[in-house]
Amino acid sequence: MTGQPMVFEEWHTADGSHIAVARLNMPKALNSLSLEMIRLLTPQLKRWAEDSSICAVWLEAEGDRAFCAGGDIVALYRSMTEPRGAGVGANEGATFFEEEYELDYLIHTFPKPVVCWGHGIVMGGGMGIMAGASHRVVTEGSKLAMPESSIGLYPDVAAGWFLNRTPGRTGLFLGLTGARMNGADALFVGLADRFIRHDLKSGVVDALKQRNWQDQDSHAVVSSVLRPFEQQSADAQPESPVRDHFDEINRVTDADTLEEVIAQLSELAGGDGWLAKAAKPLATASPTSLALCWRHLNNVRHDSLKEVLDKELTLSRNCLTKGEFAEGIRALLIDKDQQPRWRYASLTEMDSAWIDDFFTR
Repeated sequence: MTGQPMVFEEWHTADGSHIAVARLNMPKALNSLSLEMIRLLTPQLKRWAEDSSICAVWLEAEGDRAFCAGGDIVALYRSMTEPRGAGVGANEGATFFEEEYELDYLIHTFPKPVVCWGHGIVMGGGMGIMAGASHRVVTEGSKLAMPESSIGLYPDVAAGWFLNRTPGRTGLFLGLTGARMNGADALFVGLADRFIRHDLKSGVVDALKQRNWQDQDSHAVVSSVLRPFEQQSADAQPESPVRDHFDEINRVTDADTLEEVIAQLSELAGGDGWLAKAAKPLATASPTSLALCWRHLNNVRHDSLKEVLDKELTLSRNCLTKGEFAEGIRALLIDKDQQPRWRYASLTEMDSAWIDDFFTR
């Protein structure tokens, strides 16, 4: 494959239209989203939106391990820790978030169908890309999550919008715990639209190419192609732990304070099974991150997508300067000691003014 981090193609269709293809091409880095990739993809999408010969966009990734494991947080770490003028530069982090959220908004509001083949790991920034697609496909190999609380950040990339639109309080649960979802979970909570076996991908592509698109409802064309492949994949769809534990998830996230919710969630960690595994990371999560997630999801519950992303940009810029995010990345990916030294050891020790500052422009 080409050494470019993004690969762009156009597939010819039976009636002379074109399906535009954007492929994330950093498989060794689990297709983590860099500023360079964003700066390639955003203008290309804008050109495709204006090109009347383009009937739809297909988003995919090179390799079988990951669609996109998140943002390039090592580059963000350098932007937070290197002296001004060195390396990526002191303002690179803020620029990254600004342009990443612009890309997310562009996908959410794109005027043509966007099919996202979400196979493998889809986390953080990958969720931000996939969430905006009009046709979000998951497979038997999909692993989705918003694990930002483990690295001193918070669920961003419009998570304040899409986690608030999941059934019950599953969005709060997923945001606090960073619990891993399979494809069936993603369907249940509304973060995916179709489950299709990964080995059927080439058949889906061929079927899209063979369709007539001109003078048709292009979104309906895509749906009519995907539907039979989903039906063919029914036997491969796994059980959904989120669906199976839906009542329990709602019970333990039902409280008036974050401290009560965390206490109830933490009780689950002592057990066995999926819920216990989902709750265990809370023991080492950043208390600051948990507080940001709780307040942010509550603050933007009734906001528009644009309003959510604007508020997340303020939050994320502040995360770059407060130290917690840098410490989380250091412990996970730089020194790899898995021993983050958070500013506060627990929620009870935390000064509320500390959290207030994150929400201030």
